[in-house]
Amino acid sequence: MTQEFLDFSQAQGNDLSTPYPPSFPGLQPGDKWCLCASRWFEAFQLGKAPNIFAKATNIATLQQQQISALLSKAIDLA
Repeated sequence: MTQEFLDFSQAQGNDLSTPYPPSFPGLQPGDKWCLCASRWFEAFQLGKAPNIFAKATNIATLQQQQISALLSKAIDLA
C-alpha cells in the first residue's frame, strides 16, 4: 500500500485510511491489502497503483491488458 494509492482511492470515494472499529483498522503505507482489480487498474492507468504480489492475485477474470499491467508491478516474481 502506498500513500499515493490511498489518496487516489479516497478521492474516488473509497476511504481506506480511516479506521472503522471494531473490524477495520484503516490502512497505512506499507500495509498489505486485497484490492479490487478494477480500481487498481484505474490507478495504474494514472500512474498511482501500488506494487502487487502476483502469487496472491487471482487473474482468472482479468483481461490480457490488465494482466500485463499487474505483472509489471509484481514484486514477488523472479
